[in-house]
Amino acid sequence: MMQKKYSIEVDCANCAAAVERRVAKLKGVEEVTISYMAQKMLVTYAAGADEQAVLAEILAAARKIEPDFVIEA
Repeated sequence: MMQKKYSIEVDCANCAAAVERRVAKLKGVEEVTISYMAQKMLVTYAAGADEQAVLAEILAAARKIEPDFVIEA
C-alpha cells in the first residue's frame, strides 16, 4: 500500500466532493481525500496498483465532472 499527495486545481468544493466520490470507486484506489481549500489530493493506492495507470484513470474520471481538473504530479 502506497500513499501519495498531489497538488490539484479544482474550481469548487462541490466538484471536489464529486471527484472524491468517483475516484474512491476506481480499481487500484484504496482511499482518496481531496481538500478543496488546500487544493491537495491524497491517494492511497491498493497493493500492486500501477501508480501511473491509476493516476491517468483518476484524471479521466475527474475531468468527466470538471473538465478543468488538473493534477500537478
